[in-house]
Amino acid sequence: MKIIVAIKPVPNPDEKVKIRPDGSGVILDNVKMVINPFCEIAVEEGLRIKEKQGGEVVILTVGPKEGEQQIRTALAMGADRAILVETEKGLDSLAVAKFMSKAVEQEKPDLVLMGKQAVDDDNNQVGQILAAILSWPQATFASKVEFVADGKKAHVTREVDGGLETIEVPLPAIVTTDLRLNEPRYASLPGIMKAKKKELKVIPGASLGVDAAPKVRLLSLTAPKERAGGRKVADVAELVAKLKNEAKVL
Repeated sequence: MKIIVAIKPVPNPDEKVKIRPDGSGVILDNVKMVINPFCEIAVEEGLRIKEKQGGEVVILTVGPKEGEQQIRTALAMGADRAILVETEKGLDSLAVAKFMSKAVEQEKPDLVLMGKQAVDDDNNQVGQILAAILSWPQATFASKVEFVADGKKAHVTREVDGGLETIEVPLPAIVTTDLRLNEPRYASLPGIMKAKKKELKVIPGASLGVDAAPKVRLLSLTAPKERAGGRKVADVAELVAKLKNEAKVL
């Protein structure tokens, strides 16, 4: 089974980023970039499927050349090879999905895995748009992925408001991963050494004939308001009064 796993480099969630003075974006100077945590779960799931079903795992990234470091991390986890569609920064979700579709059409995988959303912009759009472009079935927010005996269909358990929902999708399909799907492995030292020699194919985005003009424009970013400190109350009656009259939540 050939599996493409799409990953996105994002600022380390453990580091605090600052907004530019003009509100046009965030300052990423000296901020460590990592694999988006949801994408890392997708990499782990691809590797587990390969270990059971056989085949190969191909990492796919759309973005600038700086993303090679995160690609090598995914290769060190155990992926077989990688593709970087080299583009400029600042693509919107539609443009990313268009570039991905070109790579997917060339590779003809049985399955495409990706994180349900990126933790930097939280758009939760690329998987759904990619499925629409390719006219492939999709299963989003996956917490469990299984394959039927003939290997031509997948049963995907997904989290919904009312509990769990299991759907069946024919392959090839797009599956986006949720937090409880698995626990990603760490890259071993031998894996890190092997990753340096694994194939990383760079495709210039300009060669794919994609209209990457943004359809979404960022107007401004603002930091959330600082939370006020808590306060003590003498009794339950005072607490209820403050919740009703000051917080306006009752």
